[in-house]
Amino acid sequence: MLVELQNPAYQHLLINHLPIIGTAMGVVALVVGLAVRQRAALLPGLVILLVAGFSAWPVYETGSAAYKSIRKISDDSGSDWLDEHMDRADNTVWVFYTMAGLAGLAMTVPRRWPTATVPLAVASAMAGVVCTGVAGYIARPGGLVRHTEFRSSASPAEPGEGPPASPDAKPLNGR
Repeated sequence: MLVELQNPAYQHLLINHLPIIGTAMGVVALVVGLAVRQRAALLPGLVILLVAGFSAWPVYETGSAAYKSIRKISDDSGSDWLDEHMDRADNTVWVFYTMAGLAGLAMTVPRRWPTATVPLAVASAMAGVVCTGVAGYIARPGGLVRHTEFRSSASPAEPGEGPPASPDAKPLNGR
């Protein structure tokens, strides 16, 4: 077990759900807090969003560290999906940091300016909803790297799915 914990790919698999599930949980907790209309009820949701947002950093770093070793063991289509997964993470990980920053502001600013409580909580919840969508956008090609049973195409060549497939790419049915 300790040997696996030193492997960046294994580390990535262990923690990659934190920003996804944590963000969704934080949004739910924040909506409940907004419905109750008490600042104390907002804090758990804001803390969860803060932790989920900052957890994207180790997820991103372990994924980057695992990239070369996973690319070596992936089939051609899996390598294309891995590249797409990495590109999406590279281009969007900042959204999680923004959400964490908003949640941090929503926890601290209202101490000085109480009227900012609801607007900052709503902004944090909206950032959480956006991050939940971004998390799915990043995660989908990541799951397709090794899970061939979920691939609807040989590579992310469909419009909006990523880079074009190589000319020698074969369809899933092998024909």
